[in-house]
Amino acid sequence: MKKATAWQCSLCILLLFSFLAAGAVAREEQPPAQVKIQTTAPAVRTGIERLLEQPAQLLGKRVGLITNQTGVTSGLVHDVDALLEKKIQLVAVYGPEHGIRGAEQAGSAPESFQDAKTGLPFYNLYGKEPQEIARLFRDVDVVLYDIQDVGARFYTYISTMAYAMKAAAMEGKPFIVLDRPNPLGGEKVEGPILDLHFQSFVGLYPIPLRHGMTVGELAGWIRKQDLEKEYGAKADLTVIRMEGWKRGMQYEDTGLPWVPPSPNMPTVGTAAVYPGNGLFEGTNLSEGRGTTLPFEWVGAPYINGWELAHRLNRLKLPGVAFREAYFQPAFSKHAGKTIGGVQFYVTDRQAYEPVRTALTVMAEVKKQYPRQFDWRGDHWIDKLLGTDAVRKALDQGTPVNEIVAKWQEELRAFEMQRKPFLLYGTE
Repeated sequence: MKKATAWQCSLCILLLFSFLAAGAVAREEQPPAQVKIQTTAPAVRTGIERLLEQPAQLLGKRVGLITNQTGVTSGLVHDVDALLEKKIQLVAVYGPEHGIRGAEQAGSAPESFQDAKTGLPFYNLYGKEPQEIARLFRDVDVVLYDIQDVGARFYTYISTMAYAMKAAAMEGKPFIVLDRPNPLGGEKVEGPILDLHFQSFVGLYPIPLRHGMTVGELAGWIRKQDLEKEYGAKADLTVIRMEGWKRGMQYEDTGLPWVPPSPNMPTVGTAAVYPGNGLFEGTNLSEGRGTTLPFEWVGAPYINGWELAHRLNRLKLPGVAFREAYFQPAFSKHAGKTIGGVQFYVTDRQAYEPVRTALTVMAEVKKQYPRQFDWRGDHWIDKLLGTDAVRKALDQGTPVNEIVAKWQEELRAFEMQRKPFLLYGTE
């Protein structure tokens, strides 16, 4: 065999490098494949996963999707990517408070924009009335809703769903809810029923503060109680139910990943305390916004943490214990100040009553610091609670047990009213 000449070797090396470079360029030009996270099979299959198995009902239709960062499969593939992969004609994406990507703080109105990844228009719905939303639905044939809720009336995602349902009915567009678990479970209801005199975007309907329903169940209730009367058959609702969810489930039992629904809802533990501790927004106490434990830390500059923790632990409230805590919010109330207060430790979620517990903490702070404790000037507490009766009762020194007892009959009536709309059992 003849030996290769020097120029032949050089040519081979040049061709080899050219081949490798061409392959690298080709790989770079290919769109990135959607990475699917391998997980164990969850006990619960959500509405989006059931839809993806049988997407034929959407084929040939222009689809609008209301979602945010929580709209993912159990493998953490986002709805937008999953629907596009199934060749669904997704033409618009809509987001609630905190934005489609969940980056905005409470109360700020996210901007609408064109998504760089997909080229789709991403529209903000927060702060818009149903008539404004209806205009955004004119170029779609069907509207999907898939957002993880936290089970509290004043968490605004269910208000966004209600407004979007009304907007879809105005335009005669079908509305499909892709159901997800209520992280607080579906058995217990708690707190006062909303008095419509205090109706606002943090409370549109006469339901309890802790309603014990999934978004799919709530959608059925809203359609019957409100939309059907005005729009009749145009209020076209379909709920794609979960498989495997039971009313007594803890979220951890579902096997589903927890994606923070908003910047200050980082864990399932945060959701557990939120129906009660969200009420501190209506006081001059910090509810822990601007810290690493929002809604789990509560306090104010005038509070001695050790004293409040001692008084609260002495009450032996069911399912919860308290630790004296000191924290410094980076933003929101008392930003930059060192605050004394308590950290909530939920020891038994079944026994824990977040609303009763929060009102008890307020009552104790009022006793210890009658001159310093105050309500927010706009009586925001009344909108959060859906009534002014609780604030007035606390100001009069009425025991919390008496306050709670007054709404029990209303809760029993609501439990009977919601029964026809429950989609899941306890077994």
